[in-house]
Amino acid sequence: IQFKNVTIQNTWCEKGQAVALHVEGDRFIAEDCNILGCQDTVYTANEGSRQYYLNCYIEGTTDFIFGEATAVFKDCEIHSLKDSYITAAATPQNQAYGYVFLNAELTAEDTVTKVYLGRPWRPHAKTVFIDAKMGAHILPDGWYHWPGDKMFPNKEKTAYYAEYNSKGKGANPASRVGWSHQLSKEDVKKYTLENIFKGWIPNKVIIY
Repeated sequence: IQFKNVTIQNTWCEKGQAVALHVEGDRFIAEDCNILGCQDTVYTANEGSRQYYLNCYIEGTTDFIFGEATAVFKDCEIHSLKDSYITAAATPQNQAYGYVFLNAELTAEDTVTKVYLGRPWRPHAKTVFIDAKMGAHILPDGWYHWPGDKMFPNKEKTAYYAEYNSKGKGANPASRVGWSHQLSKEDVKKYTLENIFKGWIPNKVIIY
């Protein structure tokens, strides 16, 4: 399935979940799309699902990119509408990759000043930002451990959150929480589309 030059919007922003795009299939591509909502805008559902978002604009409030899939967001603008959390990955334990943001730009409304890159919805959440430009709204801690979850306590011990070469006022590698990671050049080499997607290379199937 491939979407191109499409705007997808859920206009409900009063209270609670407001999913705009819910993807369960494998080998999904969204290119040059606007995906608009508030809480839980993009639900990347299902273990084993592979999803590729290229040059998309995604906005929301709380956990507005969430789910179990392996998903790459390349050259995307991720826009926060309120102080909250961007991602809430639920990566299965046996899945090597969760969310990978390549060359993302993190922006926000002028009134937004306190945003976390992510928090783990499930214990083995995996989220990585590589070469991201981060606005001043990103908090120095970067990541949040989601306390108070009685079903899955201490998720910071098993979640994998990492960055490489973050830029901008929101890039504070020395201030990030101690259980997150700063990748080396050698580490970053494994974050190719072929590795992340287990042989599927979406660039070869994009239709122009």
